[in-house]
Amino acid sequence: MTAAVSRRDAIVSAAARFFAERGYAAVGMRDVAGAVGVRGASLYHHFASKEEILYAICLTVTEEPNAQNLPLLDGPGTSAERLSALVRGHLHHLHRRRTEHIVGLHELAALAPEHRDVVDGHRRHYQRRVREVIAAGVADGELTAPDPRLAAFAVCDMLNGLSNWFRPDGGLALAEVADGYVDLIVGRMLGGGREWK
Repeated sequence: MTAAVSRRDAIVSAAARFFAERGYAAVGMRDVAGAVGVRGASLYHHFASKEEILYAICLTVTEEPNAQNLPLLDGPGTSAERLSALVRGHLHHLHRRRTEHIVGLHELAALAPEHRDVVDGHRRHYQRRVREVIAAGVADGELTAPDPRLAAFAVCDMLNGLSNWFRPDGGLALAEVADGYVDLIVGRMLGGGREWK
């Protein structure tokens, strides 16, 4: 990782914390620069505007999961097994990027239209891939869903809801939550009562 890339990552992480705590509108470029320990002018070498920083944050929870999680749907195994792997991967990514996800949820409207279109495109692609795997499982008789498209929306919404309530010190381990989600989503909601581990 180059110094420029690590500095960009540090800027994005610091800005995400500020945006989550104070709200996007209340944070200025000087606030972000101060948190990273650079001069305001130096910040503009990495990002031309605050909105570009917000866009980078939103990409970490849309583009990044497409690259990291969707290959799990192309791996070996049945539709249920591949969907189970995606559930686990999605929850782990979401936990790692919880702050960025919260910012992406609450501040999406502040993105420029062209950036919003890109972020929405990544989300639609992710949902479409989940829907395709559910539909394949239904066609094979392995999964049960009257409407795979609606089921894919429900699955993604349930997974994304983790950032609203999960805390590592809340008494549940992430692995335990992931096991429970796999059972609820793949085994019960989509599998007609079968358990998938």
